Amino acid sequence: MKKLVLGASGFLGSHVTRQLVANGEDVRVMVRKTSSIKGIDDLDVERRYGDVFDDAALADAMSGCDVVYHCIVDARMWLRDPAPLFRTNVEGLRHVLDAAVAADLRKFVYTSTTGTLAISTTRQVTEDDPHDWDDGGPYIRARVDAENLVLRYAREAGLPAVALCISTTYGPGDWQPTPHGRLIAQVAAGRFPFYLGFSAEVVGIEDAARAMLLAAEHGRVGERYIVSDRYLSSREVHAIVAEAVGRRAPRIGLPLPLLYGAARINDLAAAVLRRDLEFAAVGIRMAELMSPLDHRKAERELGWTPRPVEESIAAAARFFQNEAR
Repeated sequence: MKKLVLGASGFLGSHVTRQLVANGEDVRVMVRKTSSIKGIDDLDVERRYGDVFDDAALADAMSGCDVVYHCIVDARMWLRDPAPLFRTNVEGLRHVLDAAVAADLRKFVYTSTTGTLAISTTRQVTEDDPHDWDDGGPYIRARVDAENLVLRYAREAGLPAVALCISTTYGPGDWQPTPHGRLIAQVAAGRFPFYLGFSAEVVGIEDAARAMLLAAEHGRVGERYIVSDRYLSSREVHAIVAEAVGRRAPRIGLPLPLLYGAARINDLAAAVLRRDLEFAAVGIRMAELMSPLDHRKAERELGWTPRPVEESIAAAARFFQNEAR
């Protein structure tokens, strides 16, 4: 049967689509007519057009499919008006879930985030630790609401859903690019001689996509899985990028107090200019709060073993270097 990828034009969705095609699967994607499909344009896949609020388009896209990979996320945490975050990530998702229940799927694989997990300063966080912080602003609230909605449909509506809590992804094919991809592109180009004063869980984009495929086969319904490789500092990430493209590693650190100050100036400017500016204080707070994670459940139950994320960060650096030529 067919596999449907929702959000196939995005960074993760394009890699999920590419791996399905490479595995010989019959793949259908649903994208908006306005979306750039550069990441999948060379693939022989069936294309359907629509958005998550078009119930007829969703039903048509899911017809004849046994697995749906939901890779649609509005990650613009810096928005001054958070309504779009809830509209896409929660209300749009509700339309998708209703269509999925009616489609009688074998598996629904949902892209969640490590931001829905707990935080801890004493040990690695697992999937069993409930979300216990509220400093992430509307974006994290929307993602927590969305994950809870998926798991409620699994419990109450019989949807065979699993949720993958995916950390910050690096790798080739970041065409748009993502905000963190844009930053390392600047490092690769020698235009950002800094590293930032925080650490984060990171994973290769191809490994994250492979976890999605494994979840369709082995994930337990109603469960969530941490998909991440390592907890790396910004300094380590930027050093890997620089080495991959033959540049000097950034040596100027920007500590958290300085980043907070700059972000608050950004927020003030956004309010005065009535424009959404990306470097928001809420993003710095989220970065500060992220904790080391334990991904052994995904190893045990999905059979997922990530490659060293350093390889993916280096591949991302080379991708951006080639694109800049």
